[in-house]
Amino acid sequence: MKRWLAAIPVALLVLFAGLALSQLLSPKKGEFERLSRAAPDRPFNTLDGGEIAFAPPPGNETIIVNLFASWCAPCEAEHPQLMALSERFPGRVYGVLYKDTAENGAEFLQRMGNPFARVAEDPDGQGGLDFGLTGVPETFVISSEGEILLHVAGPLGPDDVKEVSGALDTPRN
Repeated sequence: MKRWLAAIPVALLVLFAGLALSQLLSPKKGEFERLSRAAPDRPFNTLDGGEIAFAPPPGNETIIVNLFASWCAPCEAEHPQLMALSERFPGRVYGVLYKDTAENGAEFLQRMGNPFARVAEDPDGQGGLDFGLTGVPETFVISSEGEILLHVAGPLGPDDVKEVSGALDTPRN
C-alpha cells in the first residue's frame, strides 16, 4: 500500500511534464505578439526595380509589412484579409516576397490581386530572419519610428484584421 502512495507524486510530475511539453511544441497560431523592437534597417530591392527600407517606414507613418510567398498555401488563404486591409489603409500595406522569384511573386499577385503599395524581394531569406520570421505568412505592424509594434504569426483571419487595424488606427507619439 505504501508503494502506491510513493508513486502518486511521480505520476503527477510525469503528467505535468507532459502537459508542459505539449504546450511548448504546439503554440496557438494567430496569437499576437506585442513587441517593441526595431524593424530591420536593411534596404530591400523591390519588384518595381527600386529599393525600400522599413526603419523608418515609407511616409513615416505606421505600416503593415506582410511576408509571403507564391508557393505558400496559407498565404493564398489570408490574401482576402490583406486586400481588406489595403482598402482600409491605402498605401500602408507592404509585402516582402520571401524565398521566391520575382516572376512567381508577380504571377501570384496578378492572379490574386495586389494589396501592396510596394513589394520587397527577399530571395535568400535573410530579410525574413532580420524581421524574426518563423515561417510565412507573417505580418508585422511597424510604427512611424521604425519599431515593430505587433507580430502576427500565421495567416491573418478576421480577428487579426481587427487587431492590426486597431494598431494602425492608434495614434503614436
